[in-house]
Amino acid sequence: MKMHRQFINRKEHLICDALDGFLRSSGGANLARLDGYPSIKVILRTDQDPALVAIVAGGGSGHEPAHAGLVGAGILTAAVCGELFASPSVDAVLAAIMAVTGNAGCLLIFKNYMGDRLNFGLAAERARALGVKIEIVIVKDDISLPAISQARGIAGVLFVEKIAGHFAAEGASLRTVAKMAQKAADELVSIGVALSSCTLPGIGREDRIPVGKIELGLGIHGEPGVEQIDYSGARQTVDLMAKRLFGAVRPARAYALLINNLGSTTPLEMNLLTHDVLTGKHGAKIKLVLGPAALVTSLDMHGFSLSLLPLTGQFENALRSPSAVTAWPLVRTHLKPNLIRLPVALKSKALPASKNQALADIVLRACKILLEAEARLNALDAKVGDGDTGSTLALLARHLKAVLPTLPLAREAHFFAAVSSVISRTMGGSSGVLLGILFAAAGHAAAAGATWQKALLAGLEMMMTYGGAAPGDRTLIDALAPALLILSKKGDLPSAACAARAGADATAKMTRAKVGRASYLSAANLQGIADPGAEAVALLLEGLIR
Repeated sequence: MKMHRQFINRKEHLICDALDGFLRSSGGANLARLDGYPSIKVILRTDQDPALVAIVAGGGSGHEPAHAGLVGAGILTAAVCGELFASPSVDAVLAAIMAVTGNAGCLLIFKNYMGDRLNFGLAAERARALGVKIEIVIVKDDISLPAISQARGIAGVLFVEKIAGHFAAEGASLRTVAKMAQKAADELVSIGVALSSCTLPGIGREDRIPVGKIELGLGIHGEPGVEQIDYSGARQTVDLMAKRLFGAVRPARAYALLINNLGSTTPLEMNLLTHDVLTGKHGAKIKLVLGPAALVTSLDMHGFSLSLLPLTGQFENALRSPSAVTAWPLVRTHLKPNLIRLPVALKSKALPASKNQALADIVLRACKILLEAEARLNALDAKVGDGDTGSTLALLARHLKAVLPTLPLAREAHFFAAVSSVISRTMGGSSGVLLGILFAAAGHAAAAGATWQKALLAGLEMMMTYGGAAPGDRTLIDALAPALLILSKKGDLPSAACAARAGADATAKMTRAKVGRASYLSAANLQGIADPGAEAVALLLEGLIR
């Protein structure tokens, strides 16, 4: 295994180990986690008043101390943590909701990424079906990409969480809490810059920012920024960011400013940047300052972000109100993590295991192919996304191998349904939800009498319906659709593999992605680079015919 200069053990255990370390050092701060590792990673309060509205937030890990470090009185009731830069699974979000929500209801806050929208959204719908009163607020504060219709959510989400937590602690109704949080989300603006990208554990860093340049508007998952500009000093950088922020924000008499360290910017630099923004052209308009602090990071990215919120009397009171959270450094006692049982509503009856040696052999071969392709797919994804496609699929492969003896292999409909369940528990992110939809729909089709080829094609159609992507949109569908079409007509795996390879190679010539994180990138960033998901499909089918 190639080692990098990071303090990690096995990267597949990194998030769970880090969360337990966080709890062990919490000093009995009324925190616990749900028992459900590794698929369910939820930090929650043990002192929540069930008569108050619960505030649940979260997202991919790698942004510490957000969001687990913000769990406590006055801010979050629970934080749902995904794998590195990947949305938590639907089951994990639902577990958090069901564990902390009382009769007052729950406000679900998440950032505007497809994976979060899908996973948190489906969890909210399932919670409603179970009788939970729930509202959602999606944070879209990044102003660096004005041309896109779906702005990203970045560090400004903390304003929304604090304001929601304040009104919930005051005993406000769910409607009022959601209204105030939505108002903050609507008026909030943020922008970030960096001198370097982040180092992915066990993978490394893509050094795409040359010396003498700074990247403006990059994403918190390491996505390339909207532009690289000449770097001539901290003051000029801050002035440019402030100009764009104040040009986009609603005019107000006073503002609150969040100064966020993206990971490895030193305290000395952060204090200098704070001085520059507060003494700049717009500094007199800023009344409240939050930070400088590392709050919503991007691993070790050498950069920072600024978030601006127009102040009202209510917002100012909410931001100034006391809270009891661990994101600010305190000396704490080593404690064994407290475990709380998963909510009964999440327990489902598993289908009985059954044998089919031929199918078991295919699953094992598929898992081997995905594990061997991990590094290759990560390297490809690092050029157009967050560098985790290979790791995400390898995580699924490891889990499938482990649970294979418990799967119902004798009947295709049951097998497809079981695979969907495994994917939804394991993968997270938009790819996990979409593949879960594919296999769930395939299970329904197989149960209705379709052949396995036709069932998978039906699953693909349902995945495209929910995901909004189609052939030509530069996704895994460009390889999967032609392959499944050939399988449904001819049942010829070699021809399907050839079609998948042609589809994957074609994505390298597509300079515009319509969905996913690649949609944030320019044509220059996409040219000549195949979509990692499409490449994974092609590698899988090619490996199976060998």
